[in-house]
Amino acid sequence: MSTPLPANKPAVQVKNLKKSFGDREVLKGISFEVYPGETLGIIGPSGCGKSTILKLLCGLIEPDEGEIIKASEEIGLVFQGSALLNSYTVSENLALALRTRNLSKEQQADRIKNTLELVGLGDHLDYFPSELSGGQQKRTSFARAVVYRPQIILYDEPTTGLDPVMSTVVEDYMIELERKLQAASIVVTHQHSTWTRTADRVIMMHAGKIVWQGKPEAALVSDDPYIHQFAHATKDGPMLNH
Repeated sequence: MSTPLPANKPAVQVKNLKKSFGDREVLKGISFEVYPGETLGIIGPSGCGKSTILKLLCGLIEPDEGEIIKASEEIGLVFQGSALLNSYTVSENLALALRTRNLSKEQQADRIKNTLELVGLGDHLDYFPSELSGGQQKRTSFARAVVYRPQIILYDEPTTGLDPVMSTVVEDYMIELERKLQAASIVVTHQHSTWTRTADRVIMMHAGKIVWQGKPEAALVSDDPYIHQFAHATKDGPMLNH
C-alpha cells in the first residue's frame, strides 16, 4: 500500500489549463486543487469541458497550455459505464488491476476480497458481470479502481443511468471510500444528488471556464445566475443564451 499523502498539501494542482480541439476552445484557463481526503465535484452542462479535464488528468491527452501537478501517479478511474470484462469473474476483473503489482497469490486474493467487502460484494468473487445487477456492476468497477489503493480517484459520471435508489447506494459507497481511503477524489457529474451528497466542494463550469465555486450547500442558496440555474434546473438564466 502506498504511503498516505500529507493532508495539508494538494494531491492535485491544475494551473491555467487550456485545451482546444481544432478551432473549438474547450478549456479557457482552468485552475483548481484537491487535497487528500477531499472530494471535488466538477459540474456544469454537457459540453462545458468536464470530461476533458478528466482525460487530461489521466494523461490520455495533453494540454495546450497550463500545468497539472500530481503528488502521486497512483490514480483510480471509475468509468461512466462499468467497463467490466464479461468473460472474467468479479475477482478476475479486479486481478487485472493488480497484474503489475508485486503481490503473492495469497496477498492478491486477500486484497481482492477485502476490497470487495469494502463495497459490500465480499460474497460475489466468482460471479460474472452478467449475473450482477447494474448497481453491483458499478460497485465492482469501484472496487477495481481502488484495489491497488490509489492516492487519487477520478469518477466519470458514476451515477448516470441508475435509478434514484441505486444512485443513493452508489453515492453512499463513494462517501465511504473517501472516509476509509483518504484519497483525493474528483467526481465529474451533472446529477444533482451526486454532487450535493458526495462533494466537499464544487466548481461549476460553463463554456470552458469556471463560473462558480464553493460548497454544495452554498450552491443551493446562491444568487449567482449560473449556479442558481443549474442547481434549480430552471430555464431562466445565462446558460441557454450561450
